[in-house]
Amino acid sequence: MKPEPTTTATPGPTPTTGRTLSGHTSAIRAAKVIGTDVRNRKGEKLGDVKDVVLDKLSNNILFVVVSFGGFLGIAEKFHPIPWSTLDYDEEAGAYVIDATRQQLEAAPSDSMSELLRDNGVHYRDRSFQHYQSPGYR
Repeated sequence: MKPEPTTTATPGPTPTTGRTLSGHTSAIRAAKVIGTDVRNRKGEKLGDVKDVVLDKLSNNILFVVVSFGGFLGIAEKFHPIPWSTLDYDEEAGAYVIDATRQQLEAAPSDSMSELLRDNGVHYRDRSFQHYQSPGYR
């Protein structure tokens, strides 16, 4: 019998369900994530996923970029959100985060180019801290 996997800062797939400990499936194409709505637990739409930022050297997801605010791309804010803080709700067809609109407004945000400055590490660390996500190093 195989031993149970240990819990780490970045949950891996569970052996029987094919889902991570946070409910994500063990594999998904980034193209399917991009454009998906992000909602809070009340079902209110907060934004949508604009991109998935990967660290080529560590093979980790640095963060997902969620668009919030603005109108038709004007005054749009981009928020780095730790992947581990999002749960997928199949019924809603959206990712769900335990955050209110006010918490998201207070979260780190910037232009897409600034989010990626210094290899994205600065915003990765700030987003992990803001969302109290254990992250990875």
